[in-house]
Amino acid sequence: MRRQWRRRHRPEAVELNITAFMNLMVILVPFLLITAVFSQVAILELTLPSANDQPGVDDPLTLQLEVIVRPTRLEVGERNRGLLTSLPMTEDGQYDYAALRDTLKRIKAKYPDKLDASILLEPDIEYDVLVQVMDTVRLYEAVDAGAGVIKAELFPEISIGDAPVLAQEG
Repeated sequence: MRRQWRRRHRPEAVELNITAFMNLMVILVPFLLITAVFSQVAILELTLPSANDQPGVDDPLTLQLEVIVRPTRLEVGERNRGLLTSLPMTEDGQYDYAALRDTLKRIKAKYPDKLDASILLEPDIEYDVLVQVMDTVRLYEAVDAGAGVIKAELFPEISIGDAPVLAQEG
């Protein structure tokens, strides 16, 4: 008797309904393809100071440009000769990137073959500030009579590191 009951009540094959999943894929795949086209990644090559780099050992006639980012100002200096200029923050509490660019343009005019610069940061400097300083140190927009606005090179070979600690006052 039990045999007959098993034969008669076999479970029917369940059909999987994937229509909703296919509808999702029809919408999702083109969306992902369209947004992937607009995503671009820029990669900058940075040189980090090695353990063998000794400050002050370099030839004193060559420029060792350093841009130091402090919480209240930007400092442009030369490793062997010291501070060249200090650029305080603007009245609205922002770093003065335009003054930094102008200072670097003057230095580039004196040393046209110089390509490298070091950016030294204090510990609590925001990442966005680092990116802005790097962009300012690397290049600037110049007006060319024939081509219009072009990107002109300043110091494209950038090294990053920690800023020297200031002596405590008092």
